[in-house]
Amino acid sequence: MIAAGGLRWILTLLFAVPTVYGLWRTVRPGAEPAVRVDHGLHAVMGALMIAMAWPWGMDLPSTPQVVLFSLGAVWFLAGIPFRAGGRRTSSAARALLPHVVMMGAMAWMVAAMASSGTMSGGSGTGGGHDMAGMDMSGGTGIASMTLDGTGPKATAVLLAVVLAAFGLLWLSRALDGAKARDLTSVPAPGGSDPVERRPVGALDPACHAAMALAMAVMFVVLV
Repeated sequence: MIAAGGLRWILTLLFAVPTVYGLWRTVRPGAEPAVRVDHGLHAVMGALMIAMAWPWGMDLPSTPQVVLFSLGAVWFLAGIPFRAGGRRTSSAARALLPHVVMMGAMAWMVAAMASSGTMSGGSGTGGGHDMAGMDMSGGTGIASMTLDGTGPKATAVLLAVVLAAFGLLWLSRALDGAKARDLTSVPAPGGSDPVERRPVGALDPACHAAMALAMAVMFVVLV
């Protein structure tokens, strides 16, 4: 999907950060099952975003991806009332809603590309032909395809802005954590168990920031 080789590699490296981190948190001994699911979803999303940046990623089936990330959005949304622990429900909502948006955005992006026939499992044959809803000319030379139509473009811009805002917020938290170098333990935001604890620092928000900002770029190049 990304025609510019330099940008393709930059996005690949950015998505690799949350992918590796998510895998580590998924298999780390002692993690709660819900936390493993959380990070497993992020690891899979990072890996598939890497694939989407490369031509071979267009050959991956789209329907399983749309289903997976739609269920992922439901998973985080449904978990809000159960993950408050000792906090207010509004605090859990603020922690989890960005992940709902990220999962939903991923599902929308894959569905939009599948409906254009550029991905396996779409309504068309795929493989580089101009299809309804997608312009394969990639006018700027950055992307090999762009969305066609005011509605899809407006949606992509809106998602890019929202994801960039989330990314900058997480980046700010990561910088604060790195500056403080606070290695004490506190209840994990969004954890299924209020007694679960994790080190306070920069790694967790930094990985979320990398995912959100890289996704924002992907949506921008679709416009």
